[in-house]
Amino acid sequence: MSIRTYILAIAACGSLAACGDTLGEQALAGGAIGAGAAALTSGSLAQGAAIGAAGNIAYCQLNPGRC
Repeated sequence: MSIRTYILAIAACGSLAACGDTLGEQALAGGAIGAGAAALTSGSLAQGAAIGAAGNIAYCQLNPGRC
C-alpha cells in the first residue's frame, strides 16, 4: 500500500471524529479536512472543502451522540 493511501485513510477517519459543538464548528472542521484531502489527491480545494463541510454536518446532525 502506498503512503498516499495511508494518508487518505487517516484523513477519512479524522473527518468522522471532527464534529464540533456548533454548526459553524462542524462546517469548519469538515471543510478543513475536505480541503486537505483534495490537496493530497490534486483535486479542487473548494470542492473538497464544500463536500467535507456538508459531509461532516450531515454526520454530526444524524449522529449527535457520536460527536
